[in-house]
Amino acid sequence: MPLTTAADARTTEAVSTAVLNLLLPHHRASGARSAPAGAFSHQLRRIGGYVRRNEPVVFTLPGFPCKSPNPAKVLGHLPDQGERLSLAFLNSLCAGIGEIHAPGARVVICSDGHVFGDLVRVPDEHVDAYSDELSRLIRELRLDHLSVFDLRDVLGDLPHPAKRAWVHDRYAPGLDELHHEVRTDEHTLALYRGITRFLLDDTAGFTGTRSALQRECRRRAYGVIQRSRAWGALVAEHHPRSVRLSIHPQPAGALKFGIRLLDAPDAWTTPWHAAALLSADGTWRLLPRAQAAGLGRLVTRDGRPSHFEQGPGGPA
Repeated sequence: MPLTTAADARTTEAVSTAVLNLLLPHHRASGARSAPAGAFSHQLRRIGGYVRRNEPVVFTLPGFPCKSPNPAKVLGHLPDQGERLSLAFLNSLCAGIGEIHAPGARVVICSDGHVFGDLVRVPDEHVDAYSDELSRLIRELRLDHLSVFDLRDVLGDLPHPAKRAWVHDRYAPGLDELHHEVRTDEHTLALYRGITRFLLDDTAGFTGTRSALQRECRRRAYGVIQRSRAWGALVAEHHPRSVRLSIHPQPAGALKFGIRLLDAPDAWTTPWHAAALLSADGTWRLLPRAQAAGLGRLVTRDGRPSHFEQGPGGPA
């Protein structure tokens, strides 16, 4: 095997930095401050490994689980224009990387709906339908740089509760450990609060008191973090060299790179927690369905609600 020369090392560093620079405008961070490529040493090392081997850069993105169960936030339980735009964005990002690094790149969407289905109160059949439609969209739109990985790829047709138990028992951290981390680590505390807020917002039809709902959502938030860590560990085991992306805000220097899929007023908003609105100026935004409905008219596609569209003069 030939030794790596200083020139080779400089080329690898330059290409890796150029690849990361394509991602930086879309970095999803908890603060407004941007950071240069040099602040992401972990990602540069991972990308550099693919560049040295002259292989496609592989990104793994846990997410695209299922639609929120709250009808005030989303248009239904199947992917719509929000997912369509987000998938196209990820594919175009990979195509752009191909102009810098000839072997290109691909994103493995690690759809984690079944991991959390019971905690977020979404039926497993809705999760299956969402994931299947996601794969169909990728084929239909010819998004050749994308693929979907979910628990069916690991555990086949095992019943969903058994799959969740297997993942939790094998990979999840203990509750005591997590409680301590939430108390002592600022980033974990922010994650816990963000997930708690989403569980509160996603709940529809709760008949108890607000304080009872808050207690339940705080308890479920710990379960979501446990399962998220477990799924992350499983994904890392199956894709050990990949560059890990995240739909959650991540600080510079973290092992995960937070990525924003579409513009939204909140750093935590995702296509599966919102509806897409085409503004009068031609830009897309993610907003809760109830809010988007007040700003534009509903557009259907293939007989299903797709998104909202604003008229030239503002709200339709």
